[in-house]
Amino acid sequence: MSKEVRQLEPANVWNKFADLNAVPRPSKKEERVIQFMMDFGTSLGLETFKDEVGNVIIRKPATSGMEDRKMVTLQSHLDMVHQKNSDTVFDFDVQGIEMKIEGDWVKAKGTTLGADNGMGVAAIMALLESDTVVHPAIEALFTIDEETGMTGAMGLKGGVLQGEILLNLDTEEDDEIDIGCAGGIDVTATRKYKEVTVPKNHMAFSITVKGLQGGHSGMDIHRGFGNANKLMNRLLYMACVDFNIGVSEINGGSLRNAIPRESFAVVVVEEKHMAQFENEISVLVETIKDELKYTEPQLEVRVGKVEVPTLMMDSDAQQKLIKAIYAAKNGVYAMSAAMEDLVETSNNIARVIVKDGLVEIMCLTRSSVNSAKLDLANSLKCAFELAGCEVTLSGDYPGWNPNPDSDILKVLEKKYENVFGDSANVVACHAGLECGILGKNYPDMDMISFGPTIKGAHSPDERVSIPSVQKFWKFLLEILKDIPRKEK
Repeated sequence: MSKEVRQLEPANVWNKFADLNAVPRPSKKEERVIQFMMDFGTSLGLETFKDEVGNVIIRKPATSGMEDRKMVTLQSHLDMVHQKNSDTVFDFDVQGIEMKIEGDWVKAKGTTLGADNGMGVAAIMALLESDTVVHPAIEALFTIDEETGMTGAMGLKGGVLQGEILLNLDTEEDDEIDIGCAGGIDVTATRKYKEVTVPKNHMAFSITVKGLQGGHSGMDIHRGFGNANKLMNRLLYMACVDFNIGVSEINGGSLRNAIPRESFAVVVVEEKHMAQFENEISVLVETIKDELKYTEPQLEVRVGKVEVPTLMMDSDAQQKLIKAIYAAKNGVYAMSAAMEDLVETSNNIARVIVKDGLVEIMCLTRSSVNSAKLDLANSLKCAFELAGCEVTLSGDYPGWNPNPDSDILKVLEKKYENVFGDSANVVACHAGLECGILGKNYPDMDMISFGPTIKGAHSPDERVSIPSVQKFWKFLLEILKDIPRKEK
């Protein structure tokens, strides 16, 4: 299907996207895509280098007549979220993404597509390669590890970049111009627990929660999608209260920035309670399905008998864990008072692992207000500490404060209206863009973010709109023609 994708318009952008998607590029394993980008810049005869953390910078001189315009830094990240359906056989470490066209959308076969932020990378590559596009001097900044820590942006030192304007190409609605974003912090809770022998006269069951939509833990957090870890915990809480079950194993979710779509658990229950357990859990499942029938129509919960395990959690640790997860906030915590319809603060309980005497719970807390972010993180910390966990707060990164008086914003608003005959939506988003981090070392750089329409980011349902890529590319080319002149 890559051949069909390469035939889409604009062909130069789609071809670069197909080239990029042939290179494995999971977060924290970007060595191959870094080399790919270094080779690309060098092959064009352009100034190409990487900084000490692995970000790649490529510079291209202005086209004739544009030498007096401000230099523009075009920025996108090289890594992608690696998520797949449980029944998809795929190794992100060695395989390129397998793409397909469905109507007006490009998707992947059972995995994330990498349009986030591969479409931005592809557009920049097409600009660097073109000998017909009119543009000022451009500086391409390809950052690493945006999805699991933003360490590329954090590690970029001051004085490396030369641009006065930064165009971040990581927004996911083609009618939006983004001028602000949330910051984030990782909350990680761990504890050891005593494993005890499963008593005689017990039966074992596997519980599987699947079929949820998942999605981006920032951009989709307000949509009311189910969180597999919270749903699994709700089932386990009922079973603990009513039947004193024992938990042998839990494995739910994957990445911090993805709303968990699946969770798996193995539990044991006394034989005398077996029939009632199966009946009551089925009743609760139907209740949950009814609650989520509009947002999660594909929700599936399977309960089946399995071989009885040898060990399970001790009762005290189990009760504390399940109560803590039940109490821990998940989803939207507060809406913004500064911008209408903007989520201010949220949390995603992204990963829950219980196995071999160790518990690990991973959350990503976001907010456009730093104090509110830390307040919610401390609330989670307290809940998990009451369950006997050690809790660490790490990976703290700042938000990007909106500047409604930005000069480049005025350029984009006017250009959008002239080209498309309508007004763009000027927004701030609840996702984590790299602009806030980059702004710490480049406080005078005028920043803006925009991009094509991408749905289902961070999930195997990720897809990018073909018409929106055409619109995005046209908009980008028009913007580059109208970059302000350098100040004398």
